[in-house]
Amino acid sequence: MDFFMLLTYLFSLFHNNQTAGPSHSSPDVNSKIFNVFNYGAIGNGYADDTKAFMDAWEDTCNYIGSKSTMEIPQGRAFLLQPIGFHGPCKSKKIVFSISGNLTAPYAPYQWKCNEDYCHQWIEFAHINGLYIDGPGTIDGQGPKWWSLNCKKYEQACHRRPRGMVISHSSNVHISNIVVKDSPNFQMSLEDSKWIFVKQLTITADGDSPNTDGIHIQRCRNVFVHNSNIHTGDDCISIGDGSKYVNISGISCGPGHGISKFFIAQTSIGSLGRNGSKETVENVIVRDCIFRKTDNGVRIKTWQGGRGLVRNILFERIKLHGVTRPIIIDQFYCPHSQCNNHTDAVEIKNIMYKHIHGTAVKKPFVELLCSKSVPCRDIYMNDIYILDQDEGKGKKYHKRSSHPPAECINVRGESNGAIKPKLACLDSERH
Repeated sequence: MDFFMLLTYLFSLFHNNQTAGPSHSSPDVNSKIFNVFNYGAIGNGYADDTKAFMDAWEDTCNYIGSKSTMEIPQGRAFLLQPIGFHGPCKSKKIVFSISGNLTAPYAPYQWKCNEDYCHQWIEFAHINGLYIDGPGTIDGQGPKWWSLNCKKYEQACHRRPRGMVISHSSNVHISNIVVKDSPNFQMSLEDSKWIFVKQLTITADGDSPNTDGIHIQRCRNVFVHNSNIHTGDDCISIGDGSKYVNISGISCGPGHGISKFFIAQTSIGSLGRNGSKETVENVIVRDCIFRKTDNGVRIKTWQGGRGLVRNILFERIKLHGVTRPIIIDQFYCPHSQCNNHTDAVEIKNIMYKHIHGTAVKKPFVELLCSKSVPCRDIYMNDIYILDQDEGKGKKYHKRSSHPPAECINVRGESNGAIKPKLACLDSERH
């Protein structure tokens, strides 16, 4: 299939670029360092350092040379109100070196926003050649937001700011930082291309709402690898307009998985909301581990939506006590009342290979597709999922009336050992 030629191309790009990053070994006569302390930063975690950071950024961004570095020293905590680091910048390489800790205001009422509400806390926008490097921490101070009484503060609950946002940028490298407890998405990649993310630790409480680890929206050529993500929602979620996305070496959970495509979990979704036409294509999720996640690898699309999800590969995935390991859901609607629709987002050319491990309850595999727009070219190879008690060698008792696998309106085939069996993909029937 042409899709596998695409995979080879994507991985070659990844391996050619993954070692790129800020260099600290050799001096550059055309480089300059801008330390935030030289601009009046206090770094005690209580004094507002926002202006000092903005002044340091202005000089960093406007420096003409081969490399310009904004330095946040280690051992100190810097309190920042919502802030935007915007380009375009004049240096070929902009290094945002975080050795200390960046911390948001402690409580929602302490946030100072220019508009009715804060869209995000820290934003990098319109920058070409941005390198964000650690080993510092970005702390979004989310617990007070999550504990709000939503009946009393309904608007505030629906307007939790995202933590770190990359938008309208290219050639972005993010590595070796800790991102924690943002009120909403921990990190959001939007309207950008050629983004390389590696060796991150992303955490939020397991019951924190809508705290996706990394959300990818309207991006292309995105590479995320070798990171640990434990949040209250999807580890990685992939939304509309995203293509050529390569995810590998992710330790995920607890959380929701990978989806939307959402990877939880890793997740692809939720596409087609309110009948909109949306697309996600050419995505690789490989060599990932899911521990006690609500979902494993999930594709979910809204009822009545339009658009396309295609050319997706999930390969070499390990599952440990996952509730719903493999999901395609064309009927997604989280509300109590949902109307039936004939339209659906088209889903085709999806491959699952070498997915092994244990699940909490049946069904282990759910492929739920529309009669009017069935899922096509769904391939499974070497799938082995057991009940977690059976996987531990305990005597297995049937605990559910649900079958181990469910298929509705699916076209495709299976090869190799498959457990649980999927009648709709039975290779002997094709």
